[in-house]
Parts: sequence; structure tokens; C-alpha cells
Amino acid sequence: MSDHGHEHNGHRQVPGRRRSRFPGISSRAYEHPADRSALVALRRLSGFDTVFKALSGLLPERSLRLLFLSDSVRVSDQQFAHLNDMLRDACYILDLEKVPPMYVNQDPQPNAMCIGLDEPIIVVTTGLVELLDEEEMRAVVGHEVGHALSGHAVYRTILLFLTSLAVRVAWIPLGNIAIMAIVTALREWFRKSELSADRAGLLVGQDVQASMRGLMKLAGGHHLHEMNVDAFLQQAEEYEEAGDLRDSVLKILNVLPRTHPFATVRAAELKKWAASRDYQRIMDGHYPRRSEDKDASVGDSFRESAAHYANHVKSSKDPLMKLVSDLAGGAGDLGERVRRGFGGFTGTGSAKNGAKGGPKDGPADEPPADQPPADGPQPAGD
Repeated sequence: MSDHGHEHNGHRQVPGRRRSRFPGISSRAYEHPADRSALVALRRLSGFDTVFKALSGLLPERSLRLLFLSDSVRVSDQQFAHLNDMLRDACYILDLEKVPPMYVNQDPQPNAMCIGLDEPIIVVTTGLVELLDEEEMRAVVGHEVGHALSGHAVYRTILLFLTSLAVRVAWIPLGNIAIMAIVTALREWFRKSELSADRAGLLVGQDVQASMRGLMKLAGGHHLHEMNVDAFLQQAEEYEEAGDLRDSVLKILNVLPRTHPFATVRAAELKKWAASRDYQRIMDGHYPRRSEDKDASVGDSFRESAAHYANHVKSSKDPLMKLVSDLAGGAGDLGERVRRGFGGFTGTGSAKNGAKGGPKDGPADEPPADQPPADGPQPAGD
């Protein structure tokens, strides 16, 4: 690339710069602890091994490859050459020996995926190519190469197939329920795997602001001049702190049908990791190698995941997570806190209802003398 920025497809490209390379890096270096935990839980799900083995032999992977070959544009030196350069660069930085084929698919919805059973395929949509500038796109390509290095493509392919199958067998009694149980577990894992791949994207792009901008554009579109990264990250904090136990339950219900975490949550998680000692150690060349994977302790991974969840629960500002933390700590007023948390959800126990003279369900709806009403101000740090 030249020393001066220039325009490509309406997006300004920045001058080339040297990036650190990570020879032999293991995916363990950037995998989010929740990714590993969710994958372990998925593999333990009753019936998953049977479904996995059956679909591994039945899924028409050759048909999938022929579909993209016939109806998408394959990235190469002759087609979307700038994406081809990014792909090769990402594989070089993460030391992925075989560069996976990459296709651009006509779709206005910004999206990218890494699929395939025997060998991964990377697919990006025209909506994404048109939305992101070069450095933002570099992080996305690194994200997908991270999926390939982690071996995520197999499970992603099965998720796509089962989601389609669940629609087809919805009329069969109990058949859809069994499939949806596995689909739900797969989605939970895939949401966590996205956090790992975001980290891989940062290792490839090595520009945290570009990663933040890309996630912000996925949420708000082209209007970057109308958005602000700090304000966007503030949304993530407000989302975590939002409301009471009702909001915690609604957040869970909102995320269940999704394959990706919410954009603000992804941005906040990545920003936190970029500022961590773990990230700096990788950038300094200290990271686990693939040659050491066979000697890696499964028990250590479990303990790391457990420690991550414990710290997440303790530090979380989400009302439900604070309740879980209090349960673990043996807090004495949990009954009252649960009642106050869901009071508005059930429509009982509020000071407003009492003021209007509405019917009460009994003494349990009256707050203790030393406690504020359910709709009143809550003690600090509650």
C-alpha cells in the first residue's frame, strides 16, 4: 500500500503499517473463558454427540461449496483483491497454514460467517463490505480467521442446518422440542464464541478503535459522524445496570433467539480485554503455542472458566447477577430483595397501588417498617 491514504469503493484506506505476528499461536491465547465453558456444556448435552456424529456424515458439504462457487464471488487476486490481501495477511499473523476460501455474497444485510465441516469457508456479504472501511474490515476478516483457527466452523454449520431443520419439523409432536434444545445450547455457545473471535480480530487488526467503530457501525449503520465510541460503550454499562429483576429476565429472553451478543456488549467486552494484561502479554510474544495444546490441562481450563464466571457474578451490576452473588454469600434479606425485584412485574406490592386503595394480596405485600416501598428509592449498592 502507498504511503498516502487513498479511496477504495468509497472508503478511505490508511497507510500500511507493520503488525506483530504470532507464530504457532494457539486459539487458547484468545479464547474467552465463557466460550470454552459453553462448549463443554454443549458437548455434555444429552443426545448432542449422536446428532453431531450423524450430521457430520450427512451434511452435504460439497453442495454447500458448489452453492457459493456458483452464486457468489470468490475472493482472489482478480476479484476483491483488497479482501484477498486482508485474508492472507490475517492468516499470516495468526499463522493459519491453509488460507480458507472466501466468498462475497450479494446481501444488503451486513454479515460474515465461517462455515464448513472438513475445511472452513469464509463468507462476507456485500452489505458488510460496503459498510466498513479497510481497518474495520481487517478486524472482521481476522474475526473469521479466528473462528477457523478455533475450529468453530463445524459447530456453526450444524447450527445453521438444525435451525433450518427445526422449522421443517415444527409440526411433528416433540420432534421440534428435541431439536430446539440442541439449537438453544448451540446458540448459547456461539454467542460466547463471538467474543473469542472478536479478540482474534483485534490481534489481526491491532487497532482497537477500528474494532470499536466496526461494532458501532453494525448497530448504527453508516452514520459514523453521528456516533461516539465512548457514548456507545456507556450504553453497554447502562444496559448491564438496567432496572430490576424484571429487566434481567427480559434481557435473557431477548438474547435467547440470537446467534450473536448485542453489539454494545461485544464492544465493552473487547475494550476490557484490550486493556488487560493478557492482551499485552500476547502482543509482547508471550502466548500458548499450538504445539503445547496436547499437553494443556483440561482441568485448568475448567478452573479458569469457573473463576471467570465467579468474578463476573461478583463484579456484575446486573440485578440478577447481584442476587446470585448474594445467594453465594448467604445474604439474609434475599426474600425481601426478590419480592421487591419482581413486585412491579406481578403488579403487587407497590406503593402506588397502595396509595390508590387497590386490593392487596395479603401481609406479604406490605414492606417492612425499616424498608422503602418497592417502587421507592433503593439503598446504594443494593
